Amino acid sequence: MKYNYELARKLRKNQTPQERKMWNLLRNRQFHNLEFRRQFPMENYVADFLCKKEKIIIEIDGSQHNLEENILKDELRTKFFETKGYRIIRFWNNDIDNNIEGVFLELEKFIFNN
Repeated sequence: MKYNYELARKLRKNQTPQERKMWNLLRNRQFHNLEFRRQFPMENYVADFLCKKEKIIIEIDGSQHNLEENILKDELRTKFFETKGYRIIRFWNNDIDNNIEGVFLELEKFIFNN
C-alpha cells in the first residue's frame, strides 16, 4: 500500500485560507473535544480533515471541484473513504469564507444527528 506522506506534508505547509480557518475551528480538540488530523494520508488519497473516533472526513472544496473530471475524482475519493468506514462531509470555500457559523452548525448536525 502506498501512502502519500510527502504530499500530505506539503499540503499541511501550504494550506488554503479556508483550510487554515477550518483548522482553527478544529485544532486542539476545540470542536466538542474531538481530535482531528489535517491532511491525513490514506493510501493514494489525502483527507483534508479526519476524525478517527467519529469516522468523519471533512473535505474543503474550491471552484475546481465543479469541473467534470474533478467531480469524478471526488466521487472515487468518497467511495474509497467510505470503504474504510468513513462518512464524508464537504464544504465549499465560500461557505467557510462567508458563513463559518453555519459550517460549524452543519458539522455538528452531521456528526451528532446521523
